[in-house]
Amino acid sequence: MTTKALFFDIDGTLVSFNTHEIPASTVDALEQAKANGLKVFIATGRPRQLINNLSAISHLIDGYVTTNGAYCYAGDNNIVCNPLPEADALSIKAEADRMGAMSLVVGIDGILLCNPDISLVDGLQKLLNVPSIPVGNDITPLLRHGIVQMTVFVSASQEPQLLAGAPSSHGSRWYPTFTDITSCKADKASGIAAMAAHFGISISETMAFGDGGNDTPMLRHAGIGVAMGNALPDVQAAADFVTTAVDSDGIAHALRHFGLI
Repeated sequence: MTTKALFFDIDGTLVSFNTHEIPASTVDALEQAKANGLKVFIATGRPRQLINNLSAISHLIDGYVTTNGAYCYAGDNNIVCNPLPEADALSIKAEADRMGAMSLVVGIDGILLCNPDISLVDGLQKLLNVPSIPVGNDITPLLRHGIVQMTVFVSASQEPQLLAGAPSSHGSRWYPTFTDITSCKADKASGIAAMAAHFGISISETMAFGDGGNDTPMLRHAGIGVAMGNALPDVQAAADFVTTAVDSDGIAHALRHFGLI
């Protein structure tokens, strides 16, 4: 089957954790892919409010799968919006507060950092190079229009207790210190499927690239799943092809391997 659409995770896939930039080889490769008629999409755990590192390729992007598939859009078209059930969001927030855990609450129209921990905030900003985030504790305004993701800084062993009162929600991890919680209806696999369908593209005609645990569903679901060389072993095991690392021209290498550029 011919590949018609490319889906890319951001951090550790398109963007280097070392430089916080998209390697020049990746920019060139995506320019060539676009010229060859392929659609280019983002599939990230980041909320749209924190997508601040794609300026080098923004003119090439046809649509965005954000917050691990919970909120997807292309231009002015909202394609998917699967917020957390309000009862789940309130339960998660209450349990995070009880644990004293920092949480990043993402609404459709806003974002809030609760229970901030200076060391964790510094670590998050160094990891992702994100701007300052509003701090507060009242998530009621975000609930009015829907909360699409809650990123809570707890260990994997604490996660079951965090989610005990949120039966319609699940967590996914791409970094050990936090979990991204979304509706059970949302993951990157469902997000890329909805985006592809919106553009009249079969899922078998898609290729997805990723490096983190939250990428595993879409790597398995896409027509071809490509894991970065810097991906964890279980992520690589879920892929059809393992390319080189993000800092070693991984995107360009894979696109050449499959004859797309």
